[in-house]
Amino acid sequence: MRSYSPATSAYMSARGPIHAHALVWIVARNRTTGAAESIGFWTGDDHASFVIAGSARTYYGAGTTLGVDPIRRGTGLQVRTQRATLSGLSPETQLALRGYDARHARVEIHRAIFDPLTLELVDEPHRLFRGYIDRLKIVTPAKGERGSAEVELASAARALTTPLSRKRSDASLLARAPTDKFRQYASQADAVETSWGR
Repeated sequence: MRSYSPATSAYMSARGPIHAHALVWIVARNRTTGAAESIGFWTGDDHASFVIAGSARTYYGAGTTLGVDPIRRGTGLQVRTQRATLSGLSPETQLALRGYDARHARVEIHRAIFDPLTLELVDEPHRLFRGYIDRLKIVTPAKGERGSAEVELASAARALTTPLSRKRSDASLLARAPTDKFRQYASQADAVETSWGR
């Protein structure tokens, strides 16, 4: 069962009207420097700043051009997929998906609940989904048509399916111990015969 903050629980228990927005946060690799770069989008009309886990994040207003499919929840270690669509023409989307290396980028989806009468944020947005970009399809439109960027996300359980060769390669060992040649033939162990002790 999902636990909410006291303020969110009290507001939802009152069973009044709820005005909610989706927030999508992407952390991708900068192609030039290799550093992690982050960018956010939300279903609001204008750019806004939200405090999440104690740090302020700026989300670009995507309005109705940001679509997030209903999030399915479940227990266990099964990898679940989630789909989101963005406008393929906005400069922020171009930066996030083409400017940065979005392959296996980390993604978080939060929900911000507002009071529909005062339009004030009820409490800090709560996380609904955490995972990685699994597939990306950018549709470049013809003249006069509409383009889009479809992003398929895989839940955080995908990290448990990483094969050992990615974690235990010769390069990763040499980065830690430059003179250790123990895993020199790890990638081709079945193709190279090596006598013990060589």
